This record gives sequence, C-alpha cells and structure tokens, in this order.
Amino acid sequence: GSLLVQNERKSILFKRTIFFIYLLIVIKLIIFKYPYEQLKAIADSWEKGVILEGLDTANFTLFKTIRMYIKYSYKLNSFENLIGNIVVFVPYGFLFPCVLKKGSNVFVMLFNAFLFVTGIEIFQLFSAFGAFDVDDILLNCVGAVIGYLLYLILRR
Repeated sequence: GSLLVQNERKSILFKRTIFFIYLLIVIKLIIFKYPYEQLKAIADSWEKGVILEGLDTANFTLFKTIRMYIKYSYKLNSFENLIGNIVVFVPYGFLFPCVLKKGSNVFVMLFNAFLFVTGIEIFQLFSAFGAFDVDDILLNCVGAVIGYLLYLILRR
C-alpha cells in the first residue's frame, strides 16, 4: 500500500507542476508577450492617465471583436486570433480536473478558468500590457470547455 500512496503523491505533484508551468507559459504569452524593453517602457509610462486610457481601448461589448474579426477576416489575422484565444486554454480545461478532485466538476473548472482569464484581462486593462476584451474571456473559456471535453473523452 505505501508504495502505491507514494506513487500517487508523485503523480499528483507531477501533474500540479505541469499545470503550474502551463499557467506561467499562459501568463508569459498573454501578458508579457512583448520584449523586456517594450514592457519596461510601458511600465515607466504608468500614471493615472495611462491607466484610464485602458478603459478607452477596452472592449466591454460581447461579440464585438469576434464580429469584427469575421467581417474583416480577409485583411486581419482573424483566424489566428480567434483560434489562438481558444487553443491557448484547451490545456487548462484538460489539466485542471487532473490537478484538483473538485476540478472534475465542469462548473468548478469553468468558474476557475473564468477567474483566471478575467484576472488576466483586468491586469491588461490597468497595466497597458495588452487590451481588455470581453470576447477574449469568452473564447478562452470556450477553449477550457473543449479541454474539459477532451479530459472526459480520454478518462473513459
């Protein structure tokens, strides 16, 4: 029994480490995507006005960006943006239930994905390290659900 318990603990630790590394990669890809010099220049410009500027460029209207990407798909890198926002969160939906027992409940997984994504978007809103977009939250959560469905399929 104790070898089985030890192997189970190692397995859980391994899965949690993979999930943590994945979260760090997502944060790097979404928030810290620009070169260090550019991020430093943005951070050096932080003041009330710059922070409030984020509110002007933010999208709070659901489907506004998605509609724009579809309408101007011939001239924008729409496919990459739409699919990229989904694909980047597929591992979240797949890994979360592996890491947390309660995570195998779709609502618990989706709520946690929503909190993580919304946290990133709010950080972008006030940091100018990107732009807040409610459509990104939707697309990222769709990606997490797809990952969760893959988890369910592979678990059987």
